[in-house]
Order: sequence, then C-alpha cells, then structure tokens
Amino acid sequence: MRRALLVVAVVAGALVPAAPASAHGGDTPSSTSFRTRVSGVTPAAPGLSVTAVEAGARLELTNDTGRTVEVLGYSDEPYLEVRPDGTYENARSPAAYLNRTLAGDTPVPADADATAPPQWRRVSGDRTVRWHDQRTHWMGDGLPPAAAADPGRSHRIRDWVVPLRQEATSFEVRGTLDYLPPPPAWLWWAGVVLVGLAAFRWTWLGGVAGVAVIAYAVLQTLEASAPVVAFAAGLIGVLSAFQRSSPFLTALAGVVLAIFGGLVDVGVFGAAVVPVQGPYWIARAAVMLAVGAGLGMAASGVIRLKEMSGAGDKVPA
Repeated sequence: MRRALLVVAVVAGALVPAAPASAHGGDTPSSTSFRTRVSGVTPAAPGLSVTAVEAGARLELTNDTGRTVEVLGYSDEPYLEVRPDGTYENARSPAAYLNRTLAGDTPVPADADATAPPQWRRVSGDRTVRWHDQRTHWMGDGLPPAAAADPGRSHRIRDWVVPLRQEATSFEVRGTLDYLPPPPAWLWWAGVVLVGLAAFRWTWLGGVAGVAVIAYAVLQTLEASAPVVAFAAGLIGVLSAFQRSSPFLTALAGVVLAIFGGLVDVGVFGAAVVPVQGPYWIARAAVMLAVGAGLGMAASGVIRLKEMSGAGDKVPA
C-alpha cells in the first residue's frame, strides 16, 4: 500500500502542468450562473487569439504575431503589453489593481492615473497572459433584473468589447455575457444513490469512478487548475479495482474517493457553469460517480469487516 501511495503522489504531481502567466493573482469560481464567451477578435490577426477561461473569470490572450499587443484599461489607458519577450503591466493603470481579484475590490493607490505616462513592469516571460476584466463579468449584487424575474430561463445580459492596440492598429475583442439557469441537482443526487447501490455489490466500479475523476481533473487543469489531491483520489480509486481481498483497504479507498474525488466538488450538481474545458455534464458525471462509488465501496468494506469480526468472535462449543 505504501508503494501504491508513492506512485499516486509521483504521478499526480507529474499530471499537473504549469498554469499560464497572469498579470495578477487570480481567483476562479468553483461555479457560476454566468457564461462569458469570446465571439472573436476584429479585425482578425494571425497569431493573436483571445479566449474566456476559468468559467469566464478571466480572459486569456496569446500573442504570436511577433509584435507587441496592448490591452487597454477602463479609460482606454495602456494596461497590459504582451511583447515578444514577455508580458508587462502598467503600474499607473487603475485596471492593474481593479483586476487583481474577480470582485474588483483591491484599493487603487493614489499614484494610479490613467492619464499619466505608463510605468511598465515585467510580470512574466510568457506571450500568453490571463487577467480579470470587469467588462466581461456581471459585477452587480444578486441577479440581473431579467434573470431575477425569470430565473428558470437563459438571458443575454450584454454584449461586451475589450479594446486592443498594435502600434497604429486598433482591435476589439467581442463577446457575450449570458445568464444560465441551474441544472436540476436532484437528478445527479439520484444518480449518486444508484451508483452507490451498484458499487456496494461491485466494488470494481471504484476503478471506473477513479478514471472519471482523473479525466475531470485533467479537463479542469486545461481550463484553470485542479488540486493534486483530485488526481490522487482518482488514482486510489483505480488502484482499488485491482485488490478485493482487504475490506479495510476497500473501505479506505472508498472514503478517499468519495470525499476528495467528489464531495469537495458537489456544488457542480447545481451549477450552470463550471471551470472545466468541455461539456459541463462531464464534471457532474465524474463527481456523481466518485461520490456514489466511494460511498458504496466504503459501506461494502465496513460490512465485510464487521462480518469477519463477528466470525472471529465465535468460539466453538
């Protein structure tokens, strides 16, 4: 078992790739009801791409044009420059502070002035950068009026524009912000019960759930980041399918899979948008399998342990 856990730690660490550079610290929502999408960049420029990532929490710009691309702030001031040698941030831009958190609650220092000459500081050596942008988010308290009046339907909140500049050429990143109604969480909880009943009898389903958790973690990492413990929980689920002789290990693997592979992420059952690359149902299905199979395995292992203990306590007459 120690060797298996060592393999889990090594492989899990190797599976987590480095995240793209950020112009500031980022906070990714575990779930949201708002979907941010990039429609495109106009005019199109070969080597320049912008996408929405981390459940719409940030925009990601990649500049392979060979020339500097500038992202403009909320007063059309220079905010970011993505140059051939890396990414730079204008310390005088108010956006440099407002964009440090998703909520935009970082105080703006007195010397930040959109009209002042830029004061550039290098934040990374990458030509890909991610940043929060309030133009692409819903910043109000509660739901927008249309969504509050009819939360069971989708609503277009607004079309948004983020300006870019490359020397004398101006670009616009255009996109949309939509409200999406939450899915019926009870359906996924019903699935947890069914999977749990099946895994109680066929504990090898923990291996299936482990593969699903690893796949979900990989898709999370492509979009934002996934905790190493998610990879570890998934690998433990996979390893559990190859041993059935020890009810204690079955129960332990089930508990780890259920908690760290699923229960920590059950918010996805009722979330319209989750930080995962690909269809959102993949996240919900992976969590459903992890929680259901893990609990079923844990129950099976505990009952087998009790049966073995009861048989051991019986003394022949």
